[in-house]
Amino acid sequence: MITSYASADDAEVAIAGARAGADVVRGMYGRPLARIDKGAGDFATAADVAAEEAILEVIRAARPDDAVLGEEGGRRGAADGRRQWLVDPLCGTLNYAVGNMLVAVNVALRDGAAAVADPFGGEVFFTDGKTARVRHDGSEDAPLTPTPATRLVDVNLDPPFPSAPGFRAVDLLAHPGFAARFRPRVVSTTLALAWVAAGRRAAYVTDGGDLSGSVHFAAGIALCRAAGCVVTGIDGAPVGEAGRGLVAAADAGTHALLMAMISGRG
Repeated sequence: MITSYASADDAEVAIAGARAGADVVRGMYGRPLARIDKGAGDFATAADVAAEEAILEVIRAARPDDAVLGEEGGRRGAADGRRQWLVDPLCGTLNYAVGNMLVAVNVALRDGAAAVADPFGGEVFFTDGKTARVRHDGSEDAPLTPTPATRLVDVNLDPPFPSAPGFRAVDLLAHPGFAARFRPRVVSTTLALAWVAAGRRAAYVTDGGDLSGSVHFAAGIALCRAAGCVVTGIDGAPVGEAGRGLVAAADAGTHALLMAMISGRG
């Protein structure tokens, strides 16, 4: 908990925001929750909205002049603000709504500090933009150390599929080389990106456009980069306006194998 917002650095603000959101998510778990339809099968719950408000309270108190882009509330603050926070208060809403605890709370300062909280695991993965660590109550912060040892690769199968038919995530799972080298996992939350940084996943793959400014992905991308993972689009370009989707791998070898499979060269 931040006792003095004025003196807190950006990483501590991100951690406090993510923890505030996680407290709400955990506290509302298992209750009947109103749903807010977003169309195309997507929805938010009252927990998404309440968690975002809790995160916003932290950011407003700590950084009142900063802009915020929230998954539920959209843009707040100066549209041309130099500093912008990206907030996904409950990543894995469908999991949460059916009683699955695989969810994350994502808070990121664009091109800066970030935090990903696991509301039910009690962990907060965070970066100051240079190093990546994990915090658990009652223990010292520990560095995040990526490794491909698990051979587990998380693949996002949720729509939309902007790169189809050229790339379909389901085709990657059916690739004979994938089955020979990796084991698939689908947790439907960007908590999996934090797990890549922490060495609990060998890689994470998703389709999409420019994800660098996404409330869903910005915090996880920041963690992986700071931990030393190899991070590109599915086309091999840097994540950003020129890139498509995301491949975050624990090491260069894993990244090269996946890129070869995605491009049809492996």
